[in-house]
Amino acid sequence: MEKPHYEPPKQSALGQLFDSLFLLVLVLAALFTPLYLKLAGGGKIDLPVADKSTWTGLGQNAAQAGQWEKLGFTPDTAAPLITSRFDYSFSPLELGITAVVVIGYFVLLFMFSKREYIEVLEERFGRK
Repeated sequence: MEKPHYEPPKQSALGQLFDSLFLLVLVLAALFTPLYLKLAGGGKIDLPVADKSTWTGLGQNAAQAGQWEKLGFTPDTAAPLITSRFDYSFSPLELGITAVVVIGYFVLLFMFSKREYIEVLEERFGRK
């Protein structure tokens, strides 16, 4: 018995616009929420330097100092930018947990959608 050809429902232009804007808002919310909650960028460390009041003390050569000065910085105002570094350390356990969650999500996604994939392939290429 042949299944009838599937025709997806038509969506109005207004509905498509709403869906697109709604997804855009969700993506922006997901990206900016950690920033607003101060959850991002917190892992900074300050490098110890000999003298924060001179370019040499900050480890800058003459060419680098010239570029800083072109940008309007003095050794005192550039010191926080030069000496602060992000801490890139991570926990292998947390990385493993994240990997298990992501891989588990995709396994579940494919398990639940297997039937739909088979139906689409049968409709497109016929039953094997």
